[in-house]
Amino acid sequence: MTDLNSLNVLSIQVDRAAVAPIGDQIHASLRQAILDGRLAPGQRLPSGRDLAAQLGVARGTIRVAYDRLIAENLVFGAGPAGTRVCAPPPAGPAVDEAPIDRPLAAFTRPFSSAPLPFQMGVPAHDAFPAKLWARMRTRAVRDDAITYTAYADPRGEPALRAQIASHLAISRQMQCHPDQIIVTSGYRQGLLLALTALRAHGRKAWIEEPGYPLGRRGLELIGAALEPVPVDAEGLRVEDGIARAPDAMLALVTPGQHAPLGVTLSPARRHALLDWAASSDAWIIEDDYLGELQLDGRAAPALASGPGAERVVHIGSFSKTLSPALGLGFVVAPRSLAERLVEVAAVLAPAPNRTTQLAVTDFLSDGRFLRHLRQMKALYAERRSLALTHVSRFLPGTLTAGLGVIAPLQHTADDIAVVRIARAHGLAPSALSAWHLCRAHAQRGLLLSVTNLHRGNIDAACATLARIVASH
Repeated sequence: MTDLNSLNVLSIQVDRAAVAPIGDQIHASLRQAILDGRLAPGQRLPSGRDLAAQLGVARGTIRVAYDRLIAENLVFGAGPAGTRVCAPPPAGPAVDEAPIDRPLAAFTRPFSSAPLPFQMGVPAHDAFPAKLWARMRTRAVRDDAITYTAYADPRGEPALRAQIASHLAISRQMQCHPDQIIVTSGYRQGLLLALTALRAHGRKAWIEEPGYPLGRRGLELIGAALEPVPVDAEGLRVEDGIARAPDAMLALVTPGQHAPLGVTLSPARRHALLDWAASSDAWIIEDDYLGELQLDGRAAPALASGPGAERVVHIGSFSKTLSPALGLGFVVAPRSLAERLVEVAAVLAPAPNRTTQLAVTDFLSDGRFLRHLRQMKALYAERRSLALTHVSRFLPGTLTAGLGVIAPLQHTADDIAVVRIARAHGLAPSALSAWHLCRAHAQRGLLLSVTNLHRGNIDAACATLARIVASH
């Protein structure tokens, strides 16, 4: 695809006598060139320096125009490859028919798409250590190429499992042997392994209300009888779960940072949950959602870190800390269940690509991953503070929650309709009500991730969202 070195295709005309600011004129010209096809997907825009020189304007004016296009998902920053035009979204249903009310809709954007402002589940696109990762990946490909052909260990590469065990001891206070770890392609495969090994099909299960849609849907697909248990400021209301379904055979929980409210399970309720599992011969599936990315103080230890851990299956992944595109996660099984989990993995869900495993092993060594986590936590804390300030201006009562903020709406508001319109404007908030199993009594609000918000796009993104909310 050719790059642009002149204004012929762009047809930008700056009228200094016009009422519209120069930056708005440049943004409008570029936007129209993209929408009418004069700028093709993948085409590189002129650098800010070059375009500013050609137009006789300040570089900052060009930067603001480009950032507005990024916020609208029309272009994306590609590092040394410059700023390029985004591919159009795949053809789909009309805006009014988009399945926003299905919570899984927020998780089905193709990996090739640039992350949108407020989109959940995607790390900071501009902070991924791409050069370092490329070197590690190249080294892993070379090492893998000289290895004798053989069937891989269904548990995953021994060196990676050893590194994960060491990392969990530091970050999650878990003492586990590498043989208890099964490498997976991410959270979903980990959940599949756990549910299959536990023979949970058709059994009664506690789920958090509200709770993670993918986990809930996974239980629905195996025919589990779901028992929604309310969540408050101390996390899962264990006493409610015992009152409603004392005979449940498992509980699927996010104790480190609840998805999506961000609260941590209190010590008293941790003990109550573990005591219930031990006395009822039940199991706890611990989804360590954002466990390592605690922005408010020190992260609580994992449920699987202390007494009672023999009833806990711990699921983790690198999707939030590195990238979901890696497709890499892990399960830590109690010793009594480890052999069966390995059997399920060997037969139904073998470990992912060996090259990726080797590269991540390299990244976990020598403290590089811990340094990366510290940098990401500092970045996200800054972005969350910035978002809280901006969003609170038009949605009072906005609160921090994990790697984002929650903006509550009136109970009569239609948060799903707000999200549907926002998607049409290049934004990707999530509707809080869609995370509830019981929609009739669901909280209304907007879940706004801050991972891909920054000073260059937050003004435009929040201004657009404010207009949408005001119209509803």
